[in-house]
Amino acid sequence: MSHEHRGASTSDEICVNPLFARRSEHAIPRWRLPDDEMLPETAYQIIHDELFLDGNARQNFATFVTTWMEPEATQLYVEAFDKNMIDKDEYPQTAEIEERCIHVLSDLWNAPDPHGTMGTSTIGSSEACMLAGLAFKRRWQLARRAAGKSTESPNIVFSSAVQVVWEKFANYFEVEPRYVPITNDRPYLTPEGMLAAVDENTIGVVPVLGVTYNGVYEPVKELAGALDDLEARTGLDIPLHVDAASGGFVAPFLDPDLEWDFRVSRVHSINASGHKFGLVYPGLGWIVWAKRDYLPEELIFNVSYLGGNMPTLALNFSRPGAQVLLQYYNFLRLGREGYRRVMQASKNAARYLAAELAKLGRFDVLSDGSDMPLVTWTTDDRERAWDLYDLSGKLRERGWQVPAYPMPADITDVTVMRVVFRNGVSMDLTRMLLDDIVAAIAFLDALPAARPDTVDPPIAFHH
Repeated sequence: MSHEHRGASTSDEICVNPLFARRSEHAIPRWRLPDDEMLPETAYQIIHDELFLDGNARQNFATFVTTWMEPEATQLYVEAFDKNMIDKDEYPQTAEIEERCIHVLSDLWNAPDPHGTMGTSTIGSSEACMLAGLAFKRRWQLARRAAGKSTESPNIVFSSAVQVVWEKFANYFEVEPRYVPITNDRPYLTPEGMLAAVDENTIGVVPVLGVTYNGVYEPVKELAGALDDLEARTGLDIPLHVDAASGGFVAPFLDPDLEWDFRVSRVHSINASGHKFGLVYPGLGWIVWAKRDYLPEELIFNVSYLGGNMPTLALNFSRPGAQVLLQYYNFLRLGREGYRRVMQASKNAARYLAAELAKLGRFDVLSDGSDMPLVTWTTDDRERAWDLYDLSGKLRERGWQVPAYPMPADITDVTVMRVVFRNGVSMDLTRMLLDDIVAAIAFLDALPAARPDTVDPPIAFHH
């Protein structure tokens, strides 16, 4: 099977620095396993040098994912990177800490009985969403069979701004995705749009707490109220899963009175990314079900592994346990007040950038950090010889990774830029970015004509 190799170099060899190479070791194969071994220092240096070509993680304003933790957390990571989360018999204390984290989240998300919930850590929110969707599908199938009805043609409902993982879930597990169109005026899932899409084959509805494109919190309580009314009129009992990949670690601290979580009884489950605003290095997600009854027993497997008998409900088997310990470190280190201060600092920086961009008189600010600490903006109606892709490219020359991308289906004619304010994106960094935006605009304005279009047509941005 042939593969297209990405990157600028088409050479079949990698040169070895003479300072690190052994005698006669001048080059190694790029696309196949070397015939001989090499010194550990040499292997390290080859990879270390290649990583210079990566961007600076601190300047990556595109991603929601954590790029910095404290030295103590990094030390804990080094001490625990060999722990396998699935091996609860060998690492019982790590398993105990995972369980503590689940109940901490159950309490944070206002479960009526935090110790009566069920949950698990995952590799990320994508795996957590798959588990939520599977629980919906299996509960729907069981209820339909019990009523003597067909289990063919299940569907799931969300807005067209939903993250790509839900498209994957529908594809992989043969569920019809029903996308409710969004508009410029209402770029989120509305009760009216949802009700037009659901029927007796709907396994569940997925509102998003922190839409990827614009950071908006979809109105969970209003959606639940509409479904309550639907059940009263028709008998259809359709549950909600809240995809809180980003907002699940923001709303509890900055908007504690917002009812989006288990205070809304129709919410069966919630997922969140520990490696986003949970402030943990990449590789951690969480899912919690409000009641054990919401997770069908047949999705829980009891396995014998390395001398122990343990339940497992994740899609992955062996996976790192270190990130779970880092999550618990943050819970202990920060507490509610610490998380609140971190999130408030991120929101303050977002609101500052939004206000300063508006003052430039060149952009329309679409998201100003009022919900999630992120800012999106588009160009105003004036004529210009450049677009946001040009601005994004110019900023990249200074190391800033600020994406430009089209909005999702139904409003793809709108192109936006986005900055995500996670921990470590300080007010100082924000001011530096703003200075470079102003300088980039001045440069682009001075161009005699539009730059030639040398890139492929843009596609949706899915970070």
